Amino acid sequence: MGTTPLIALVTDFGTTDWYAACVKSVIWSVCPTARLLDLTHEIPPHDVLVGALTLSSVVPWLPQKTICVGVVDPGVGTNRAPIAASADGRFFVGPDNGLFSKVFDRAEHLTIVRLTQRRYWQSQVSSTFHGRDIFAPVAGHLARGRALHLFGSSVKTYRRLSWPSFQQTSTSVRGAVLHVDRFGNAITNIPEQLVARHPDGRVRCGPRKVRLVSTYGAGRVGELIAVIGSHGYLELALRERSAAARYRITRGDAVEFRW
Repeated sequence: MGTTPLIALVTDFGTTDWYAACVKSVIWSVCPTARLLDLTHEIPPHDVLVGALTLSSVVPWLPQKTICVGVVDPGVGTNRAPIAASADGRFFVGPDNGLFSKVFDRAEHLTIVRLTQRRYWQSQVSSTFHGRDIFAPVAGHLARGRALHLFGSSVKTYRRLSWPSFQQTSTSVRGAVLHVDRFGNAITNIPEQLVARHPDGRVRCGPRKVRLVSTYGAGRVGELIAVIGSHGYLELALRERSAAARYRITRGDAVEFRW
């Protein structure tokens, strides 16, 4: 008998309340040998976009057969569908609200089912806590080896997130800040591939000219810099300080890369 697959959790529950503990408890009640990994419970409340960014950044590093439970679910209890999926050897359980769409978009092999088989749910389902009553038990049963098709009916489409787009011309790309991380780095939607083609390009954020460097340490003290982050996007940073706090950079601020 092989090792029980890893179950990875990403939610907006935080750790002050009991929500994350309830999800874990239900998983363990279904599969006592489950191995749990907290990716994060600190997604900003209801922020599906940051949840999707987080998943797209971490999923490539998860072991094969990992079961990823994502619960950033402002539409809980509405007609949004609960789903489970297999994407390139990993499993996903959560709401069909765009949370998994960045992962699904790049998957070469994708199978999705709408969760309809209630025998794999809790006997009573709260309209406000599908993380505990639907997603957690389904993840536990997946970890026990239940086949994906047993949980519901196959679907061919999924909801795609309204990801902020960038505008590209022959000499520039104009994007925006997607997220400010805990270090105060401002992560944009300008992809690494565009920047890599023009290593001598120039970055601007509002009136500020920003030097493009290869590492955080290359920045001078107090200097706003631009660097490609490990997530694969251009970000603005300040050496050993918060760029967002120092320069009042917030989500949605325009960032331009010219060459």
